[in-house]
Amino acid sequence: MKLENDSEVFSPQFNNIKMKLLPLSCVLHALSIVHAFRYDHLVEHVNSHQDQYVQALREWVSVESDSSDVSKRAELHRMMEMTADKLRAMGGNVTLVDIGEQQLPNGEMLALPKVVTAQFISDPLKTTVCVYGHVDVQPGKLEDGWATEPYNLTEINGNMHGRGTSDNKAPVLAWIHAVEAYQALNIELPVNVKFIIEGMEETGSNGLDAMVVAQRDTFLLDVDYIIISDCGWLSLRPALTYGTRGNCYFSAEIEGAKQDLHSGVYGGTVIEPMTDLIGILDTLISPSGKILIPGIREAVDPLTDEEWKTYQDIEFDMENYKNKLGVTELMYNNKVDLLAHMWRYPTVSIHGIEGAFSAPGTKTVIPAKVAAKFSIRQVPSMDPEVVKKQVTEYLEAAFARRKSPNKLKVTMIIGAKPWLANTQHVLYEAGKKAVKRVFNVEPDMIREGGTIPVARTFQDVTGKAIIMMPIGGFDDGMHSQNEKIS
Repeated sequence: MKLENDSEVFSPQFNNIKMKLLPLSCVLHALSIVHAFRYDHLVEHVNSHQDQYVQALREWVSVESDSSDVSKRAELHRMMEMTADKLRAMGGNVTLVDIGEQQLPNGEMLALPKVVTAQFISDPLKTTVCVYGHVDVQPGKLEDGWATEPYNLTEINGNMHGRGTSDNKAPVLAWIHAVEAYQALNIELPVNVKFIIEGMEETGSNGLDAMVVAQRDTFLLDVDYIIISDCGWLSLRPALTYGTRGNCYFSAEIEGAKQDLHSGVYGGTVIEPMTDLIGILDTLISPSGKILIPGIREAVDPLTDEEWKTYQDIEFDMENYKNKLGVTELMYNNKVDLLAHMWRYPTVSIHGIEGAFSAPGTKTVIPAKVAAKFSIRQVPSMDPEVVKKQVTEYLEAAFARRKSPNKLKVTMIIGAKPWLANTQHVLYEAGKKAVKRVFNVEPDMIREGGTIPVARTFQDVTGKAIIMMPIGGFDDGMHSQNEKIS
């Protein structure tokens, strides 16, 4: 499917493949929004190099850069080197920044993947744009329910399936290929372009905050605007993202006997850690979705009339949403309430229990120690340190009421802050113009329910304007089985 090089109207109902090729064109236009440039030549170049772009993505997807699995750390280091090599080959001024080590639960120290920084053009008379992305991925295993090998890019009906395709390897490559297209056609970049590409985003961007602070007066000093494409559209209509929720990720560990016990021999004689754990987890949230921890809901900014109107105008089909998820009922039955609870209200999600028997079979074990993993997606004006205190005190009180002899330990593993941008800023006006030029429709202005920790860090440390320009599709399955990009 070719990009058009004239003024053809692109409606949101057009072929899905075409709609997903267009974001690279939108990137090209965003780089030159205030300059006259040979857009038709750039489009022709993109069309003629699609196979090359897919091959680059294939090579990147083949690297198992899972940042949550320490046994894959060598692959993660290799991924950062590949990223640096690609930018070097384009003539970029590239640095691999050492951000130190992380301490594992057993006390072992492990080197963090270096952060790749790069710069193209350094003209003091030009605006400087910094593009952020990441090349680490969520875990992906065939046995988790994938239809294809997660680390082997596989095309099915115009969709390229593989772990990291949409989140975030293809979007990173789109920006790199945009710069590459200008170079190939000897078209001068209208702005100075910088890249910051990391390898620990999926586990909380370990070490990145400190690096941003350290680089504030050097690499980031002359940056005017920051662009992030680590997000997706909400529907078939293009979108710009202006907010994300934060993430307070917790572990609640309960320890009892010194070793696992046989339920037939010891059942009924000991107070079981699993029973305690399920009991306190049940106090976190009501069946209707109401968070029961005091202080959480009270900290949320009220929904304004302007926000309500914005949500009402967004293109979103609840029936399609339910069908995509394979559910018959949602927590809320109208669009505004549902979108508001996806984006601007906190939620509690329980993710799993370590130490519990989960393999096939009928093992009759009483686990000696179990740990629940759960998270609270936080919003303005919530603070992670306050949430940590609220959750810890609440669970400790709930556990105390059980009068159990077992031991409880609550730990906040991630404390990433939410982010919110000013949609009236000139950067968003430029983004809207780019979308309008390429798609001939106004973008939906949306927020993101997930967390991109570095957005708030960039905002707090540099004071610069940030925009999120999604490249992933609404149905790409980020973090899920069969992740794809069209």
